[in-house]
Amino acid sequence: MRLTQWTDYTLRVLMYCAQHQGRESPVTITEIAEHHHISRSHLTKIVQELAAQSLLETSRGRGGGIRLVRPANSIQLGAIVRTTERDFTLVECFDPMQNQCCLNPQCGLKAVLTRAMQQYFAVLDGVTLADLVASPRSTVALPLPRLRPPRAIPD
Repeated sequence: MRLTQWTDYTLRVLMYCAQHQGRESPVTITEIAEHHHISRSHLTKIVQELAAQSLLETSRGRGGGIRLVRPANSIQLGAIVRTTERDFTLVECFDPMQNQCCLNPQCGLKAVLTRAMQQYFAVLDGVTLADLVASPRSTVALPLPRLRPPRAIPD
């Protein structure tokens, strides 16, 4: 699964706000845009959406900007990804309206991918914004995937 650019930028905005949560002055969109080399207008749309979802509060004018509504340790990564991603249809058979696969009755792939997606979100649900911006010594330790050597393809 690949996250969309929208989700990537959303996470960057939220992480930047989390990283500067204790700061007296609010974070600005321009500041984030310059830091990440992202279009200011694109970030404005993302910030508007995050404000509509009650994740960010915004203030206009001199001294205005954006802040997290809640503490970073109460915002789960899984909730953000579920909100920003629109399509979790990994393969055709996940969508009953589009499914044309003739293997469906005897195929175990859907069940395996469903379990994998559940594990994916279980990991994301166990991580907060605070974990993502914590110092390296205190970040969440995630297990590394076991990589299998590639199998030789017979001639």
